[in-house]
Amino acid sequence: METRTRFLFLMSPKEYKVTKANTGRLTHLCLPNSELHMGTGFDEHVAVQKVLNDPQNYCVLLYPGKTATNLSDPAQIPTMGTAINQRRLVIILIDATWRGARSIHRLSLTLQRLPRVKFTPTTPSRYVIKQQPRPDCLSTLEAVHELLLVLEQAGLDHYPQPEQLLNVFQRMQDFQLKCAADPNRQGYRHHPYKTPEERARLRAERSARDAIRNQPMLPAAN
Repeated sequence: METRTRFLFLMSPKEYKVTKANTGRLTHLCLPNSELHMGTGFDEHVAVQKVLNDPQNYCVLLYPGKTATNLSDPAQIPTMGTAINQRRLVIILIDATWRGARSIHRLSLTLQRLPRVKFTPTTPSRYVIKQQPRPDCLSTLEAVHELLLVLEQAGLDHYPQPEQLLNVFQRMQDFQLKCAADPNRQGYRHHPYKTPEERARLRAERSARDAIRNQPMLPAAN
């Protein structure tokens, strides 16, 4: 799937070597205009530094923060367009757990210096074989899908088949679920996965229980 934007996936060793259902690698395979590199810090990574130091590139990091440009906000798009100024937009994504992503960011000063971008998800995560820490957290593939949606709306890219990435994502999950349902396959969890809706309901129930548990005790009446 061709894109005007170049995507740079920086993957933690755990995601690269251990995780079976890795959507960063899957997304990279779907996007010819992308690179994937593994590491824990990227200040000395030759290929990554070559991209960052290319004057023809305008590199940004997908990472939350107060200074991040929200690409879902039309009012912030003109600033982004002015900053690009005929250069190639390169979006860098850290493919790791949130803890791993913070570690990679902390160990990479060149990433810390980059402008940050973010977006407002249009839907909760469709991930049913992996539990996200918060409702607004998405897989790497879903994040790229959302980015391409807002980039097309801003006139910064072209995304004519938005269902293409999501279909690949669904097929990957269907395969993982099929493997999990086979008792003869080793290395897969064999108890049912909860849907995102079920997880949301359980989080709400847990929060309600915690709120009750944390209420201050009233003094006993005399």
